[in-house]
Amino acid sequence: MLVVFVRALLLYLVVVVVIRMMGKRQVAEMQPFELVIMIMIAELAATPMEDVGIPLINGVIPIIALLSIQVLISYFALKSEKFRDFICGKPSILIHKGRIDQSELRRLRVSINDLLEALRNKDYFNISDVEYAILETNGQMSIVPKADKRPVVISDLNSCDDIQDEELPVTLIVDGRLNDTKLRKAGYDKDWLMDQLRKQNIDNVESVFFAFLSSDRIFYAQEKKN
Repeated sequence: MLVVFVRALLLYLVVVVVIRMMGKRQVAEMQPFELVIMIMIAELAATPMEDVGIPLINGVIPIIALLSIQVLISYFALKSEKFRDFICGKPSILIHKGRIDQSELRRLRVSINDLLEALRNKDYFNISDVEYAILETNGQMSIVPKADKRPVVISDLNSCDDIQDEELPVTLIVDGRLNDTKLRKAGYDKDWLMDQLRKQNIDNVESVFFAFLSSDRIFYAQEKKN
C-alpha cells in the first residue's frame, strides 16, 4: 500500500511539473495538439500508478518525451506562421459583414443551432447585431458587433454622429516575416509598408516583431527586442 502511495505521489509531482512547463493555459484555451498531449500524459501516468509491476521510469520517460514534443511544436509554431496554420489550423469566419457563411458552416460541420448557442453565450441573441463571428482555432467564438450595437467607450462620446462599421484587423508582419497576401488584400503594397515603418524609425521588415492594420485602418508596429 505504501509503495502505491509513493508511486502515485511521485507521478503526480512529475505531471504537475510537466504541465507547468507546458504553459499557463486552461483546458478550454488549448490548441488541439496540446489537448492530445495532455490526454496522453494522463494515460501514461495512470498506467504505472495502477500496476506496481511496471517500473516507474517507464511512465516518466514517455511523459518527458511528450513534453519535449510540445515544446518543439510550440517553438516552431511561434517562428513559422505556415507551420502554425498546419498544426493548429486557421480561424474561420462564420459571419462576415452580418451574413452567415453557409459554406463555412458546412465545412466545419457547425449547425445553425450551434452558432446561435455560441452567440448567446457571448450575450448576442440576434444575428442581426453581429458584424463578424470568428471561430478560433481553440474552439472559442469571437464576436465583433455591428457599429450601433457595440458597447459605448469614451472615444465614442465625441463622435456619436460618425459611427463607422467595424473591419477586421489585418496582421501584416509576425517575427520579421511579411505576409504579402494579407498586405495585398488590405489594398496596400510593400512601398507603402516600408514608408509606414520608416515613420516609426524602423529600417526593415526583419526588425519588426509584430505589425498590423487596425480595424480603423491605423498601422501599428513593434520592433524586436535584442
